[in-house]
Amino acid sequence: MSDVRLHTETASRVKVAETFTSVQGEGSLTGVPSYFIRLSGCNLRCRWCDTAFASWEPEGDVRGVESVLEEAARSGVRHAVVTGGEPMLFDAVEPLCAGLRQLGMRITIETAGTIHRSPDRLACDLMSISPKLADSAPQKGDPRDPDGAWRLRHNERRWKPDVVRALMNDFPAYQLKFVVSHPAELAEIAAMLAELAMPNAQRDRIMLMPEGTHVPTPGEHQWIVDACIQRGWRFCRRLHIDLFGHRRGT
Repeated sequence: MSDVRLHTETASRVKVAETFTSVQGEGSLTGVPSYFIRLSGCNLRCRWCDTAFASWEPEGDVRGVESVLEEAARSGVRHAVVTGGEPMLFDAVEPLCAGLRQLGMRITIETAGTIHRSPDRLACDLMSISPKLADSAPQKGDPRDPDGAWRLRHNERRWKPDVVRALMNDFPAYQLKFVVSHPAELAEIAAMLAELAMPNAQRDRIMLMPEGTHVPTPGEHQWIVDACIQRGWRFCRRLHIDLFGHRRGT
């Protein structure tokens, strides 16, 4: 078993950090009522992770896929978001998404793009890929990573262009969402897109999302807006932060 699959449960059971019904707060389906399934466990450790309870300190109960599907059916919404942590870690993501599809739900999978799964086995209507930039790594002296082991693992795993390219090819409905915190990262993103040979015609699938868990002040993100206008990319707001603040279950 690969070390990035250490959190994998059986194909019928998986650790779930939380489930809830809300509106999608990010990406091309912003505002759409959705049932969220947050799987617990991740192969990365972003320094700014806003769901540390599913990564740095994975919480939750090991649940049967069927119980999660029964809850999804009761939600009354047509869209499902499978997120984490890193949902692609878990073998159970395949029967989970198959069950959601059988319920007639449209499925978004939110992933860092470091693990590939076959489209023949994974039902997905929108593959939301969020490659991690260099500044996402844990900083030296982070008390959560005292020996720097996770900093090393994170940097080794965070950018897998072959995997991202395969996901883009195998799941034609996709979006690339980059979390940004300063203008210097724009050059890094451009280099990553060049490595992917991203077609110019698909520039509107590239999204820049501000790092942080606070409601922005006026003008705070103007540099991101300007970058999107200049490059034909999209600004990705965090609607759930605007509506509910930074709290679980939203």
